Amino acid sequence: MYVRREKGPLFVTLADGSRLTRSDLPPRGEHRWVARRKAVVVHAVTSGLLTEEEACEIYGLSTEELNGWRVAMETWGPRALRATAVQKYRKV
Repeated sequence: MYVRREKGPLFVTLADGSRLTRSDLPPRGEHRWVARRKAVVVHAVTSGLLTEEEACEIYGLSTEELNGWRVAMETWGPRALRATAVQKYRKV
């Protein structure tokens, strides 16, 4: 039996000391995005587990959408990724 090896690291260590692996990522082609899943994808991209291109291809995202999630996380934290909080954190 052949096990396909993914490119890149097997896991990354996040700032809080926890490990993030590819098995922790949301399922391929996810359509229902909650804040927790968005945060996991952003952490995977910023820590180097996934490239931006891989994330966009796997999840069907545009680069603008992924960058918007990243900016919201960096500026206001994971609470800004909630759909109900968009107006609170939107730049005017």
